Amino acid sequence: MVRQKSQHASKTRAKDRVYTLEVFLQSGPVSRKFVEKTPVVSRTFEVRGDQTLQDLHDAIFDAFGRDEEHMYEFQFGKRPMDSSGPRYVLPRAYEVSQAEEWPAAGRVDSTTLDSLGLKERDCFGYWFDFGDDWWHQVNVNRVKDGAPDGTYPKLIRRVGKSPPQHVDWEKEGE
Repeated sequence: MVRQKSQHASKTRAKDRVYTLEVFLQSGPVSRKFVEKTPVVSRTFEVRGDQTLQDLHDAIFDAFGRDEEHMYEFQFGKRPMDSSGPRYVLPRAYEVSQAEEWPAAGRVDSTTLDSLGLKERDCFGYWFDFGDDWWHQVNVNRVKDGAPDGTYPKLIRRVGKSPPQHVDWEKEGE
C-alpha cells in the first residue's frame, strides 16, 4: 500500500481547539525480550480539532517508527478496542462497509477530532495492520481552546522504545 500523508498538518490559529492525546501500545507482535525491557510504550500528541483521524494516524505511524503502511481504523465503543461501536475507516473500506450489515460510521480522511465530541478522560481504540494486529488505546488527556503557534499534530512526549514493525522471530529466539 502506498503511503500518502494528509495535507492537514499545518500552523494553528489562536481560536483552534487542541486535544492532548496519549497513545498506548496495548498489543502486537513483540517478543518477550522486548516486553521485559520496555513494558510501557506510549506517545503523546497535541492535535488540533480541525485535523482528521488520518492526521492522527500519520502522527502515530511516524512516532512509533513504522515504515510500511497497512490498513487501520479507529474504534469508539464503550471501551477501547470495542469493535461493536462506531468505526472510522479508510475511504475504500468505508464504501465497501456501506453494503455490509455493520457499516462504518465514517472515513478517517474526513472525520475531524472536533466532530467526535471528545472530552477529557474519554478513550478509544486504534487498530493498525489487520494481519499483525497492533492495538492501541488512545486517552484524551486534555481539551483546550486556543493553542500556541506551531505545526500540528505535535509529538510532545515519548515513553519507551518503539518495537520493530516486523519482528525477526528467529533472531529473537522465539
